[in-house]
Amino acid sequence: MCKLSDYVGSTDFIIKTVAASAPGTRWLVGTNSISSIASPKSTSAGQGSAVHGADGVHVFDHATYRSQHLAWSLENLVAGKVVNQIQVPEREARLARVALDRMLAVS
Repeated sequence: MCKLSDYVGSTDFIIKTVAASAPGTRWLVGTNSISSIASPKSTSAGQGSAVHGADGVHVFDHATYRSQHLAWSLENLVAGKVVNQIQVPEREARLARVALDRMLAVS
């Protein structure tokens, strides 16, 4: 999907890009944080731009994940059962590791 996208970047990059866009533009966004992207406070949505989540793209909103889901996942792991396993291609995993290492180095 990234190869077909006009822009690829962090949540902050997306917010800034949409906010700088002309009023009345329409955006199709694949992100794990669509609620913050589509917020009129953080984008030009208040100026008439429209931000939509991409159909067919799993958009996971962190605000919808509850502690009972985490507990259920951890209880299954303790029982030796892996649920909701996410597999990331090696290249993306390597790049994510670099990003995480950089974030941890700052704190």
